[in-house]
Amino acid sequence: MRYELIIFDNDGVLVDSEPISNRLLAAYLTELGHPTSYEKSIRDYMGSAMHRIHELVLERTGQRLPDEFDDVFHARVFAAFERELEPVDGAVQVLEKLAADGVPYCVASSGSHERIRVGHRKTGLDRWFEEGRIFSSQDVGRGKPAPDLFLHAAERMGVPPEKCVVIEDSPLGVQAAHAAGMDVYGFTAMTPAARLAGASQLFGDMRELADLLV
Repeated sequence: MRYELIIFDNDGVLVDSEPISNRLLAAYLTELGHPTSYEKSIRDYMGSAMHRIHELVLERTGQRLPDEFDDVFHARVFAAFERELEPVDGAVQVLEKLAADGVPYCVASSGSHERIRVGHRKTGLDRWFEEGRIFSSQDVGRGKPAPDLFLHAAERMGVPPEKCVVIEDSPLGVQAAHAAGMDVYGFTAMTPAARLAGASQLFGDMRELADLLV
């Protein structure tokens, strides 16, 4: 194994949450008077921490989202997760192999700790991620594309950045990994390969990942 730590993004990489989240985000923004299609939500907000959504809406419209925006959005998302969320196809097999081979791994997500845990409980991935393997942008204040989250995860896991590889499906995540001095493998299941062009490797099926990491 060429890497000493595998850092997984969560949404869209471990849990198939991006279609759910972006459908609901587009609908809620539209409801609030900021017309947004599902495709635009994917393009503009996929991989973002919540603060970036607020910042982009303010920058583009001069209007602030309501104070209750995050709470309402998360309540809608969590309810939909309970009905619909599944693990990304192949994610369990990758985690099983990493665990069997004794390869350190963790998750570093723009989502909140609550969002990560709700998704992992629903999909059964919580068995692979005890407390010390979960890192959120809440831990560092600045989400992707800043490198802070990935650097924090590597430090807490005791691995130098240059010995880490990040598994990402968003351009923001690829930028953050590069800024952290880490290799990054781009998962193209939802994101066109051209938008992840800065990745060291590109792959479209999670089951391919274990072989790429050898």
